[in-house]
Amino acid sequence: MSSTAMKKKVLLMGKSGSGKTSMRSIIFANYIARDTRRLGATSKDRKVTEKSRRRMLAIDLQENLIKTEAQLTIPVSPPSVPVDVEHSHVRFLGNLVLNLWDCGGQDTFMENYFTSQRDNIFRNVEVLIYVFDVESRELEKDMHYYQSCLEAILQNSPDAKVFCLVHKMDLVQEDQRDLPLCLQMFQIFKEREEDLKRLSRPLACTCFRTSIWDETLYKAWSSIVYQLIPNVQQLETNLRNFAQIIEADEVLLFERATFLVISHYQCKEQRDAHRFEKISNIIKQFKLSCSKLAASFQSMEVRNSNFAAFIDVFTSNTYVMVIMSDPSIREYALLCSSCSLKLLRLRSSTSATPGSTLRNWSAWMDPNTACTCACARRAQHFTSTPPAQSG
Repeated sequence: MSSTAMKKKVLLMGKSGSGKTSMRSIIFANYIARDTRRLGATSKDRKVTEKSRRRMLAIDLQENLIKTEAQLTIPVSPPSVPVDVEHSHVRFLGNLVLNLWDCGGQDTFMENYFTSQRDNIFRNVEVLIYVFDVESRELEKDMHYYQSCLEAILQNSPDAKVFCLVHKMDLVQEDQRDLPLCLQMFQIFKEREEDLKRLSRPLACTCFRTSIWDETLYKAWSSIVYQLIPNVQQLETNLRNFAQIIEADEVLLFERATFLVISHYQCKEQRDAHRFEKISNIIKQFKLSCSKLAASFQSMEVRNSNFAAFIDVFTSNTYVMVIMSDPSIREYALLCSSCSLKLLRLRSSTSATPGSTLRNWSAWMDPNTACTCACARRAQHFTSTPPAQSG
């Protein structure tokens, strides 16, 4: 791996069976939810050990390297990485590399993490992600292991960010059928969130409720990755300026392989707070359908009487989505914004040098560039002077 890569160590921890491997396979290995069932711990006909499950996933991850765009490698673990930790590198946005440690959740492994492997596991951690199974019958033990993780983090990586995923929330409905499902989920999650935040002090803890069957998994992982992106505030400023110049209602940036939301701008609040993650989920599955037909996803445009939207490749590591709802400017401004994006892409490809990706990528979105301003002038001209009707 290039010496210029910006590596961020991410610990993924939680009890065996909590769903760590399934969520990792969906986000980073291009699984769909129903395919994760074969990663389950047991079946009537055979027992599958933790070690064999992880070996199966490693094989699938390597196969997906050939079949998809996922920029993920599973190297032979170096001597410093314990054998009970699945170690992988996930490349984001050029030089940002997530050094992901998926730690086995069996009791023996967990005890070793806090004793003989303590310094090795918890040193130089940027992010701790702890996954809780909402249906766990051993909640007290789960909390004990979580507190042990926090103690080790405080000792070895006190500046690490902590995230807790209350997982498998889709199963809540089996417990209390006399309450509406949304109310059950809200109550259970809020109670768990309060307990986790109290136990996490003095560290700050951010909690998400997640399920592999809906967009909540993408919401959580997008928020986590967002915390690791350098210069993200500058990127958001440029994204806002860019959207205002082309008069877009919304502009979103997606990471190309995972389709996680990196950043977005919207000119007004929308009713559906999770629509970005729903789009991530839908497009990711559509991309997988394309790959099964030996086709590649490049772009998409959707129009009706109320809005126009398109998704297109922006840089080698990102897709961009632009949404416009004003019928008077839609066709002209959409054309110009598409032209603007192509010019910005050309600028990025000709100006990038090895090791410069993260330093320059937010600058590529700067609307003060000559090419963007030219397209903005075109958009202004077209919207103020529509072409004359013939006849």
